[in-house]
Parts: sequence; structure tokens; C-alpha cells
Amino acid sequence: MRTVLARLLGAALAAGIVAGLIASLGQALKLTPLILAAEQYETEPHDSDTAGDPSLSAHSHAEAWQPAEGTERIAYTVLANIVAGTGFALLLCACLTLYRGRLDGVRGMAWGLAGFAVFALAPALGLPPELPGSAAAELGARQAWWLGTALATATGLALIFLQKRTAWRIVGALAIVAPHAVGAPHPHHIGGALPAELAAQFAVGSLVISAVFWIALGGVAGFALRRPR
Repeated sequence: MRTVLARLLGAALAAGIVAGLIASLGQALKLTPLILAAEQYETEPHDSDTAGDPSLSAHSHAEAWQPAEGTERIAYTVLANIVAGTGFALLLCACLTLYRGRLDGVRGMAWGLAGFAVFALAPALGLPPELPGSAAAELGARQAWWLGTALATATGLALIFLQKRTAWRIVGALAIVAPHAVGAPHPHHIGGALPAELAAQFAVGSLVISAVFWIALGGVAGFALRRPR
């Protein structure tokens, strides 16, 4: 039991580090420039920011702590990605350990793609990744819909790919569709200072980097936990 646990933890840590570093590189090359550009729109004063209250300005948004630009920001980003990667890898490795079929790096990548579908792609269909300053619905409602969508998608994929009976596969497909039929929460007022092109680039870039992150996560975990059928 101790050997199995040690192997699981080692696989999760290795996968988390590799995937976290890959995601950090992608973010530095693609997403960070977009975030910095969006922060300019967020901190610049606009007429709508001060309407009805001359004392209100965008300067107040900059009072919250944030890491300094350069090395400090990069270090915090890398650390956060590795911690998140290790957490997701623990969940993935637990599923791979329970799965009794053949396992290797390629099959691990397939599981990683399933993780991408559950935690990134499916939620993004209703709530795409957002830049700072984007108009958004109430946080609690978004979190509840995101969690429900992730759970429904995970359940649906499990029923479709791990069950042989057609009836269960139909139930799985319905589970995946259900959150989107209900609809994600959206703000009452659409719009904002951010250009639509900037927001679209960020959403697409985030999903691509997330896909690579999950493929790397699954590949390393599957290789570390590899076993014959």
C-alpha cells in the first residue's frame, strides 16, 4: 500500500512540475502580453468609471497587492501553475490507479484530454476565459455553474467511455449537454472597455495552453504509472 501511494505521489509531482512549466512558458509567450494590455484598459480612467461619482477613479483598482513586474511575477506564476498542476495530477493519478486497463504514456494523454474537456473546454463553452476588466456575472453564480458543468461532463464521459450499455451512454450524453441547456450566468450589461479582439485572443490562447497542459499532465502520469493489461 505504501509503495502504491509513493508511486502515485511521485507520478503526480512529476506530472505537475512538467505540465506547470509548460503552461508557464505558454502563458509568458502568449497570455501575459494580453493580460498586460488588458490591465491598461482596466486602470485607465473612462467616462463611465466616474459618472455619478467624481471621487471614483480607476486608480482605486490598483490598490490591491499584486506581484511586481519581471522576475517576481514570473516566479509566482510558475509556482501557481506547478501547485495547480500537481493538484490536478493527484486527481488524475487517482483515477488512473483505479482504472484497471492497460496504461502508458499515450493512454495517459487520452485521459489528459478528458481532463481538458472536463475542466476547461466544457466550462469555456458557457464561460470563456476572461481578461481583467471584462464584464462578468456574479462570482458565486459563475462558480456554481462551472462546478456543475465539470461534474456533469466528467460523469458523462465516464458513462460514455467506461460503460458498454447504450442506455448508459445516452444518459452520459444528456449529462454533458444539460448544463449548456440550462445556460451559463451572464452579466446584465454586455460590453466594457476591452476590445473584443483582445478578449477573443485570450480565450483561444488560454484553451490551447490548457489543452497542452492537460496532454502533458496525462502523458507524464500515464508513463509514470504505466502497466500492461
